[in-house]
Amino acid sequence: MKYLLLLLLGLLAITTGANAQQRKSPLAGKVICLDAGHGGTALTDSYRVGPTGEREEWVNLRVALLLQKLLQEKGATVLMTRTTDDNVPFDDRIKLALENKAQVFLSIHHNATADSSVNFPIIYYHGYASENTASVALAKHIAKALRKQHYQAKVPVSIVSDHAIFPTAGAKVLRGTYGIPAVIAEASFFTHAPEEERLKKPDYNGQEAKAYVAALEDFFRKPAPVILPKNSLFTVPPFPVFQEAERMGKIAKGWHKDYTQALQLMKHKKDTMALRQAYDLFTRSVKSFPDSYVAGDCHRRRAKLLQALGKKPEAKLEAIRAKEFYVRKK
Repeated sequence: MKYLLLLLLGLLAITTGANAQQRKSPLAGKVICLDAGHGGTALTDSYRVGPTGEREEWVNLRVALLLQKLLQEKGATVLMTRTTDDNVPFDDRIKLALENKAQVFLSIHHNATADSSVNFPIIYYHGYASENTASVALAKHIAKALRKQHYQAKVPVSIVSDHAIFPTAGAKVLRGTYGIPAVIAEASFFTHAPEEERLKKPDYNGQEAKAYVAALEDFFRKPAPVILPKNSLFTVPPFPVFQEAERMGKIAKGWHKDYTQALQLMKHKKDTMALRQAYDLFTRSVKSFPDSYVAGDCHRRRAKLLQALGKKPEAKLEAIRAKEFYVRKK
């Protein structure tokens, strides 16, 4: 009888503790849609794979499942676009979030690029920063949490519009869920060999998931900003950039060298030829790696160079693109 009483008291304490945790968390009662990116394409897709064969879609799913559990423990309702290694159509992912009135749509991804030394987080929002303010706010919380709790270092971070990488329309899952605070979070690069090894480990995936929990709690502590209708403030023409295969090529690998060479050329303020060369190098850098942590600066400097070269309308447009597609870090 004594042992039964102790067991009941123990269960009551666990239940009471869990309920208290849920009441305390800003996540309690929130509806969150988790989208484990990609899935089910191992036999058809040779692009999303690390140096030793770890596939992005596997990592995405591991992190999403761990995050689902953590969010549910905090009292959130979690919608999962997939729980197995299946190729779920974009429209089905979008429909799940919209029909269930998700208050956040978080698409979990990991990244790839030609430069295998690269490893930092990139968070995408849809459209223009001045219009999609809630998604930008969410992206900032995620960037802060990943740096603090996952990397535990001051790594560079990119918060960037999906129009920077998909210039004509953006990413479909973000385009389709517009109106909900929604982001694609690429926590790290599986093309960086040491990171690929870490990403194979469930404990490391769990660390990433905990960073997302912290970010989401911070986001829900305040009311989300109002999201304005798309293209109500700006319409910026597409800026064509390298796509998947091109971004893994030899030219793309020189993205940072192009940037640093262009900075040197800009010092020759009275040399028109040098300024034109700088412009071309900034252009190639941003085409090669349009979501890098220097891409926004490339666009801002392109705007200054266009102004210096007497192309004022083009300079104004380029300045808007830099401001709306790349969130500056303070």
